[in-house]
Amino acid sequence: MNISRHKRRTYRSETRKAQATQTRGRILAAAQSLFHSKGFEGVTIEQIAQTADVSAPTIYGLFQSKRGVLRILMDEAFPADQFEALVKEAMQETSPKRHLALSAKIARRMYDAERTQMEIFQGAAILSPEFKELEKERELRRYKRQEESLKMIEKAGALLKELSLSKARDILWAFTGRDMYRMFVVEQGWTSDEYEAWLAQLLVKMLIGTEE
Repeated sequence: MNISRHKRRTYRSETRKAQATQTRGRILAAAQSLFHSKGFEGVTIEQIAQTADVSAPTIYGLFQSKRGVLRILMDEAFPADQFEALVKEAMQETSPKRHLALSAKIARRMYDAERTQMEIFQGAAILSPEFKELEKERELRRYKRQEESLKMIEKAGALLKELSLSKARDILWAFTGRDMYRMFVVEQGWTSDEYEAWLAQLLVKMLIGTEE
């Protein structure tokens, strides 16, 4: 095997990957800026392409649609590895009270990361049927993930006796939603620490009713 030729191919491959990553980053940065200034409905793929200095087919090839671009902006606001690390920590926690505190921490970290994009999300949710469907998908995933948390608390015998597992899931899902963070932190000026502490205390009171 020609070692020199292999090195050239490896170098070209790494260069293409780096260029693709840079292109993807430019597209996402351009889209986020345009969504902020014009609103989700007011932006076209062609405008994103022009701002990012790429072709429209490049965007379609990477993201399929404007909705696809927004989906990635939403999904990558909070890095997956950080999210999974927090979920793993929560699932290994045996104290129901501490487990709920970690649920509050996950919500806080997620929405802190999303905060610069919340105006985009809110505007798109009002105007775009596509966004509503995308947000519905995300909320359903969040609701399903939380089932394991409540099952652990129920198994430990800590869940309030008057609460069914279904109602407990509804409560946890509703109070850890984005709107609660937005109203307290973004609209009313609470610090993220204050929001997290309040949410943790509220979840304990509403779901297990004890300070252990």
